[in-house]
Amino acid sequence: MATSPGVEWEFDRITLSRDLSRSAVTRLLTDRAEHGGWELDRVRISADGTRRVILRRKIIRMVRTA
Repeated sequence: MATSPGVEWEFDRITLSRDLSRSAVTRLLTDRAEHGGWELDRVRISADGTRRVILRRKIIRMVRTA
């Protein structure tokens, strides 16, 4: 997805333990997407099994009209 000029993003970084099951991580990320408006930007799985997830959502600026 190409970013448009003037679009601002808010990022949220989450570190998830290797002890969480794949289904638990899916539920957590789905909940954040449905209720918080977040979308998945990047997932990195390190050698020890921890997941580093970066979520993003657009910042919507209100424009005052006369």
